[in-house]
Amino acid sequence: MSDTSSEQRRVEAELAREMAEVEREKREQTRRRVEEDRIIAESSRTTSEHSRELAEDARELTERYRQELESVRREREALRDLAEEARRAAEDARHATIATMAATADALSADLAQMQFLEDARNTIRQLKLKLDDAQ
Repeated sequence: MSDTSSEQRRVEAELAREMAEVEREKREQTRRRVEEDRIIAESSRTTSEHSRELAEDARELTERYRQELESVRREREALRDLAEEARRAAEDARHATIATMAATADALSADLAQMQFLEDARNTIRQLKLKLDDAQ
């Protein structure tokens, strides 16, 4: 009986050892899954951080682009204002040119009238001189 009992204990010990080995393998698989999950979580965290950095860069670029667009809009508005001022100045210059030409025409007309008067006066003096010479 001692053999049976020792054989039975040996069988029970072997079964206990096999069960312990199965449990150890289960714990090892669980540990590997936990490690894989940790690696996946770390990778996700890294990816999330990278995505956050990219989003921040995109926000900064968008803000810079908006500011540059606003600057261009202000410059275009300033150019539009300057073009309007130049148009008004050109219109004023055109009016001034017309007025100058009219004044020049008036001055030339007056000069022509004076020249005509002087020519008439010369002719009158010649005629008077001729009459005086004839009368003498």
